[in-house]
Amino acid sequence: MTPSFRLLGKRRFLPLFATQFLGAFNDNLFKQSMVLFATYSIYSDAKKEAAFSAIATGLFILPFFLLSALSGQLADSHDKARIIRLIKTAEIAIMVVGAAGLMFASVPLMLGAVLAMGAHSTFFGPIKYAILPQHLKRGEVLGGTGLVEAGTYIAILGGTILAGLINAQVAAVMVLAVAGLGWLTARGVPPAPPPGERPPIDIHIIRASITLVSATLHIPRLFLAILSISFFWMIGAVLVIEFPPLVKNVFTADKQVASLFLAIFSVGVAIGSMLINQLLKGKVSARFAPASVLAMALFVLVMVVAAGRWVPAPAGTLYSFSAFAHHPGAPLVAISLLGVSVTGGMFVVPLYAFLTTTVESDHTARTVAANNIVNSGLMVVGAVGAIALANAGVSVVDALASVAVMCLGAAALSWRLHRACDGVDCG
Repeated sequence: MTPSFRLLGKRRFLPLFATQFLGAFNDNLFKQSMVLFATYSIYSDAKKEAAFSAIATGLFILPFFLLSALSGQLADSHDKARIIRLIKTAEIAIMVVGAAGLMFASVPLMLGAVLAMGAHSTFFGPIKYAILPQHLKRGEVLGGTGLVEAGTYIAILGGTILAGLINAQVAAVMVLAVAGLGWLTARGVPPAPPPGERPPIDIHIIRASITLVSATLHIPRLFLAILSISFFWMIGAVLVIEFPPLVKNVFTADKQVASLFLAIFSVGVAIGSMLINQLLKGKVSARFAPASVLAMALFVLVMVVAAGRWVPAPAGTLYSFSAFAHHPGAPLVAISLLGVSVTGGMFVVPLYAFLTTTVESDHTARTVAANNIVNSGLMVVGAVGAIALANAGVSVVDALASVAVMCLGAAALSWRLHRACDGVDCG
């Protein structure tokens, strides 16, 4: 067993890992069930489907933009384990609303739950990274971060696959049950009181956000790391928005195949998260980041080529899972999608570890929160861009090609970070 996997046997890591795993599983089970329901049962127009997916993504992201500064301040000034338990209690209430939306086919209730889950994730996000340096040794942080990311995407895999196999009513029951399990595992997270003095909390969310971001981004190493991560999440936002209409309207396949796409993406990021830890041997470094994201761009272009050569199903029909798997173009599609996700995981995991190990321990949550604010801003740019492209009549395949251009920006930023900080003290 590798040193990072041994962490799964430690109380200082396992309850947090399980809580994050269950939260990610539940989040994606609900969101994917909602998106598939809307795509395959409510709408029958590619533009409307892409717009709905983008709106749902935008609602989920909005709390990150508005509330991340507050969440970072709370996490750095209070016991992180206690906040986790409060967040998991709130998840149960949120899923009651979401379950009602699925049961009664209410789009407003479903979108309201998505917005609330965005707030839930906003407050949990800084903690899941900031608590690691508090409970783990310095040489364990990269491995722990990789495990958290890998577990998150394996959970996404489970949630997306299950959403494609069950109906909305069954999903409604399951999201409530999983929220309850998450509440139980959260009670096992060891205490994580603030390591220093408790800073005063600014509850003015706009002023606090501006202050936090400006205080963080004026540090060159953090500026480069945060912008690199943010480009990755903008790319991810566009991909997630485009996947359902891409599967239905280009690959002419049913909702099980749409779940397969997100499942492959999740497995790939998990593989990349663990692979980069092995390559770096536990050292926090950005040296593989530029090559990783350039490879990601290449695989995106391969997918574009595969989509262009795809032979669609007969008019009025969709490929089943089995028919898609036996399509002569399916292997190239699967390889390109797996390549995109593996290289994406290799790119982003060391950058998160970089954020949490190069700042003072009493500033980690606020640093992650500043990162989340910038991430959400660029994700909104990606979502708005996807809507604009759809409304302008740009095809899903052409919109996918734009992702390769975004990868070039991420490569340039991560190269500057590597040159500036690897092997030297760039504090």
